[in-house]
Amino acid sequence: MKRKATARKSGPRDHRPEAAASRSASKKTRSESSKREYPDRPIVGVGAVIVDQGRVLLVKRGSPPLLGEWSLPGGAVELGETLRAAAEREAREETGLIVKAGEVLEVLDRIVPGKDGAPQYHYVLIDFLCMVKGGKLHAGSDAGDVCWVRENELGKFKLEQPAMEVIRKAFTAETRRRGED
Repeated sequence: MKRKATARKSGPRDHRPEAAASRSASKKTRSESSKREYPDRPIVGVGAVIVDQGRVLLVKRGSPPLLGEWSLPGGAVELGETLRAAAEREAREETGLIVKAGEVLEVLDRIVPGKDGAPQYHYVLIDFLCMVKGGKLHAGSDAGDVCWVRENELGKFKLEQPAMEVIRKAFTAETRRRGED
């Protein structure tokens, strides 16, 4: 007995791997912003603490959380991406610089309370000491501005305490590394 074929409204589905990846990426784009605010679980993020010639690179955040405030380059880890690769990608996207992510400087929670005490944002952050390997400095994607800053100038940028602490660790690690070279 023959089965009656039913027509598909959307046409045949493309099963090639690149088509599946495209479908997955478009789903991510549509739902990504809604999942970051009031998430149902913490989001893994990375920070790129880029130190070069006695200076650290800061970015002025172009999106929440910390919109309009100075901080370190960084963002969420993408599915299938290693932590170091995520730090290197975020640095490139936000600053135009190609960096090599080295040692882990800090692992911390970033929980921003929202309505009725529920976490509006909840990130688990891993900050990496990064060395510049190339590229051209410019404010990109989520960054409103970028700026090289010496340690004695950090007070002008009203950084949050966790950022100040990890930057100090980066300067110490960089001084130690230069002494070993």
